[in-house]
Amino acid sequence: MPVTSPTPAPAPPGTAPPARRRGHGRPRTGGRHITPLDGLRGLAVLGVLFFHAGHFGGGFLGVDLFFVLSGFLITGLLLKEAGDRRGAIDLSAFWERRARRLLPALTVLIVVTLLLAWAVGPSYLLGFALEDGPWAALQATNWHFVSEQVGYWNDADTRVFGHLWSIGVEWQFYVVWPLVVAALVRKRATRRLVPVVAAVGALASLALMIALTQGPDTTRVYEGTDTRAFSLLLGALMATDPVRRALSKTGGRLAGALCAALACGIGAYWFLTHGPNAPFLFRGGLFLHSLAAALLIALLAHAPSSPAGRLLGSTPLRSLGGASYSLYLWHWPIYLFLSEERLGFGGWARTTVLVTLSLAAGFLSKALVEDPVRFKARWARGRKGTVSLAVALAVVAGACIFLPAPQQGADSVDLTRLGSAPSARP
Repeated sequence: MPVTSPTPAPAPPGTAPPARRRGHGRPRTGGRHITPLDGLRGLAVLGVLFFHAGHFGGGFLGVDLFFVLSGFLITGLLLKEAGDRRGAIDLSAFWERRARRLLPALTVLIVVTLLLAWAVGPSYLLGFALEDGPWAALQATNWHFVSEQVGYWNDADTRVFGHLWSIGVEWQFYVVWPLVVAALVRKRATRRLVPVVAAVGALASLALMIALTQGPDTTRVYEGTDTRAFSLLLGALMATDPVRRALSKTGGRLAGALCAALACGIGAYWFLTHGPNAPFLFRGGLFLHSLAAALLIALLAHAPSSPAGRLLGSTPLRSLGGASYSLYLWHWPIYLFLSEERLGFGGWARTTVLVTLSLAAGFLSKALVEDPVRFKARWARGRKGTVSLAVALAVVAGACIFLPAPQQGADSVDLTRLGSAPSARP
């Protein structure tokens, strides 16, 4: 996550200094780069990749890890800016950075996926893609699926933009939470309410999830922004001054031991959880998982040189974490286009092909789209950048409007032959 720090604090052992080199758009807080958090992103996206390939029943919990990380990092940046500017936060600049971070790669994904669905995909993929594409561009895929009663866990895998529900949740959080923080930090008296609001909001979100969890279909509580907000808000809570001061009193060895214990506990929960039928999942399990992840993230920020921090900060995991956004965007359409029927084989052989192609697409998207826009290449600056974004959005609109919709009944959906992943979607 990009952050400007005119006078950064010295980086403790195990963290990279706030360098001006390429690739600096990674997890930072308080003016320093926290390398273990890159590794957490890498583990999160690996969990999702293998879950969707049908090999890791608890891998979907990687999405919750993304949520907690986002809440922690975004709130840290907002509070730091408020401290540097005596309570002021430039919201327009914040949203511009978020748009620069999220929209270009997403726009390219939508256009390319629509074209591929039209050119080589079965008609049902194209039909649903044309229906869902505008909602994906508006960052509201989750509410579109909820309102249309598109089952998350039990429906056939026919939605190439189905995984974008989580991007919608994050974007909606980026719209609302900065407004709350900006309103509270203007005065010293109300600034103390930030952790209170985060904690109360997280508990209210949990209560709403428990109240709305009814029947076998949990799509409403799994994809609803209100019922998933606790993950983001628990991360936000850990970035507030009172919590950070309390954790700063933890000695290095104790912090390292707690990091190891939390990492092992979270890993065990991932391996013991198998989809939506896990006991207690929607009645407190997800909340406790997010709380453990939030504590782990805060402790890693405090003790990045602990054994767990050094492991998570290793080069392979950091590299995966750096490309995690584009990797997450591209993997699901690839999984659906390359079904067992199309490839002619399944199992681990197919998984190897899917993961390899997803990695290639993710790293190419990062190098060719994400990084040039985030780091303001010439074509992405000023008027050129505005024109580029307008053209990209026009292309998305044109693709959704002018691509011919498939004829009804052109080819039927055979639920027994989709074979792209487990019945649970992203």
